[in-house]
Amino acid sequence: MDYQEFLDSVDREAYHEGEWRWQEGEYTVTRTNHWSPPGCHNGCGVLLYVDQEGRLARIEGDPLSPFNNGKLCMRCLDMVEAVNHPDRLKYPLRRAGKRGENRWERITWDEAYDEIVERVNTVKRDFGSHTILFVHGTGRNIGWQLPLFASTALETPNVCNFGFTGFACYLPRMIGASAKMGEMTIADVSETHEMRYADPSFRRPDVIMVWGNEPLKANADGFLGHWIVECMQMGTQIISIDPRLTWLGAKAAYWLQVRPGTDGALGIAMLNTVINEDMVDHEFIDSWCYGYEQLVESVQGKDADWAAEICGVPADDIRGAARLYATAESASIQWGLAFEQQLSALGVTAAACDLMGVTGNIDNPGGNLLIKCAFDIEKRYGLGDFKIPRENYAGKLTLSAGIESSDIVACASSDALLHAVETGEPFMPQIIWLQSANPLSCSGMDAPRMYEAMNKIPYCVVADPYMTPTAVAHADIVLPVAMSCERNSVRTWWTPARSISKCASYYEAKSDEQIILDLGRRLKPENWPWKDDRELATWYLTDQYAEGGTRYEGDFEELQERGGYKYDPWDAEYYKYQKGMCRPDGQPGFDTATGRFEFWSWGYNHWGVDPMPYHIEPKDSPVSTPEKLAEYPFIATSGGRSYEFFHSEHRQLETMREFHPWPLVTIHPEAAAEYGIEDGDWVWIETTHGRCRQKAFLFPGIKKDTIHMEHAWWFPEQEAAEPSLYGTFDSNINNMALNFETGQGGIGSGIKSFLAKIYPYVEGDQMPGEKVTREGGWGDYLPGVMAGDKESAERQAAEGNSALLAQIEAARRAKEMKVEDADMQGRNALIYAKEHADGLQDA
Repeated sequence: MDYQEFLDSVDREAYHEGEWRWQEGEYTVTRTNHWSPPGCHNGCGVLLYVDQEGRLARIEGDPLSPFNNGKLCMRCLDMVEAVNHPDRLKYPLRRAGKRGENRWERITWDEAYDEIVERVNTVKRDFGSHTILFVHGTGRNIGWQLPLFASTALETPNVCNFGFTGFACYLPRMIGASAKMGEMTIADVSETHEMRYADPSFRRPDVIMVWGNEPLKANADGFLGHWIVECMQMGTQIISIDPRLTWLGAKAAYWLQVRPGTDGALGIAMLNTVINEDMVDHEFIDSWCYGYEQLVESVQGKDADWAAEICGVPADDIRGAARLYATAESASIQWGLAFEQQLSALGVTAAACDLMGVTGNIDNPGGNLLIKCAFDIEKRYGLGDFKIPRENYAGKLTLSAGIESSDIVACASSDALLHAVETGEPFMPQIIWLQSANPLSCSGMDAPRMYEAMNKIPYCVVADPYMTPTAVAHADIVLPVAMSCERNSVRTWWTPARSISKCASYYEAKSDEQIILDLGRRLKPENWPWKDDRELATWYLTDQYAEGGTRYEGDFEELQERGGYKYDPWDAEYYKYQKGMCRPDGQPGFDTATGRFEFWSWGYNHWGVDPMPYHIEPKDSPVSTPEKLAEYPFIATSGGRSYEFFHSEHRQLETMREFHPWPLVTIHPEAAAEYGIEDGDWVWIETTHGRCRQKAFLFPGIKKDTIHMEHAWWFPEQEAAEPSLYGTFDSNINNMALNFETGQGGIGSGIKSFLAKIYPYVEGDQMPGEKVTREGGWGDYLPGVMAGDKESAERQAAEGNSALLAQIEAARRAKEMKVEDADMQGRNALIYAKEHADGLQDA
């Protein structure tokens, strides 16, 4: 059956086409779009069945939704369990004991709001609003609401994902693509067309290069993985670039089993092959590109044989994959998180974009599309920075590894926030607000360091659907957050724009929208004119739009009534750069400094980043630190997705845990046998920085010198209070991840590649939770020094690193001022550096 036959076969009357709510027996059915929390990065069309008691009873995929055509992942199919789970937070809570004791008292929403407002206003008056840190989780149905609240109610410029060194999720790809071609780019698998595969302007890609991404499990970044399967059914060939064999890799024409952290070298070598074998699109290059000669020069001498030595991929496979991609009539690149989590983040992003550019696969049918949020409803409008007082920006924390990153990324630097907490420089944060964020379990690199740092911040608010390890460890107030079926909102990430319609409720839980409306009106009423969440959604849809974009006509109710979605014709158009649709002046070309696709990037150059594709060897690798191999023989990587979980979500759900009960470290069977490890054994993974415990999963689709660890595990069935904190440190790979270790421009981090050893767990071994909460962790970092570990601190000091010298001077000032103990950690940097670095005694 082809797609048109599928459309013709759907019983539209049975599915109530044209209605968004109807009655089926005892159930009220709502046509809406599911988004988080919890969930994923997509917004699949769903039919929600609510019983007479207002309880979600069933969920089905909506076959009338062009986005997913009725298909749902197992996480979404299990939403009934998630929404009605007894562990959900039901009421606002105030801490009744010490942090970490898990002792709470139930309070009313008004009591919670009154305490928060009093504390926020006091901090604004006495310390300044910039001393409030606002932390939110991954970019989903909070991506515009929460920064809006932070900017226009809390009035703080310090919004980020705390502990997430190098902005190492999606932002590097967005930055790189925007610098190269003026917009973000996504693989064309018909997602911008309401008629999808039946649209006459669409042609399926001949080749899709799936690079550092497992889309069938991840469904990340607004991209539904099954779309690739549908293209394969129409004849698309796959190139898979992944250290592990995936479902797509098993069916690929080429599987390039790259060494983690070396993708930049691989991309450069593919460019070398395409350019030197003259498989480029000369017409596109001559008419629309800038800097091609510099690109040609930069890749010379970096051929497939050169990359094979670095990446561990056979040279013939590198050449073959490059040829398959370059000679296809249309080809696209579907990229993933692996781009960000290596030191070459902007370098490999440049290489991938340049592969699109040299082959002319830019905004063509089946290539890589230029894409905006639907109706150009840019997330920056939701940030509210058009209302934040200008003087507040002086307190924005941007210092990251000795460079200013504010020119590249709008949000604050998490490393700068950590440095401020540890040293009190340039100020001591007074409040940390975490909404839909669980950094101790998920995103906080060097989780023990995050734990110590957050305990130094005087006041903490957590808003979440569930009690989390982060909330137990640090929160003073906990607010219960509603889930997707319990809120009115909109989704505009890429296309189409979609409505999210409330149809159920859970005890006293409130939506993110309602919480920020309630508090916004109390804190800064002149900035919060909206009477309810529907009016707020309408403002977001219609209030502002960028020059050249397509304005949304209508309101939230209109979007609901038309079936819950509306496609943006701008996104659906091909060759927009030829038609004057990209540049603000309406001229043909790209929205870049030169008006062209830039092989030599002026944006990169302005930021102090190498303007050409580049490779940086991982800091801890067989090449960089071969002396460690005898004790730490494995290349450890992490971050692969699973069907059952999204980051730290869903760990409570019995159904998901039945499929996937334990954290797994993947190891080759022969390597496991060498170390006395059998499938299902509990094992320790250890580095010089820390360790964690996971269960061995023996799999021949990984190299013998490589292991893969799962991230974001915690165990809601375990004790909540310290030292356990739901076991969040016990299997936490972030015990081994480093802060402050970033790529060029402060972008990207090396957490997908480091050296480790693996050995069996023995009953009675000390668990990491006790080590962290009772003994301060493993001690391989210096509070106050912008380095991930002691070794890096020593090396930087010996080299006379200017950033380290500045930190030492700041530590001296702190000592002379005799600041409070919470601000004194920077003094340790002064003492340690003076003891270990020649020539710094007089610093």
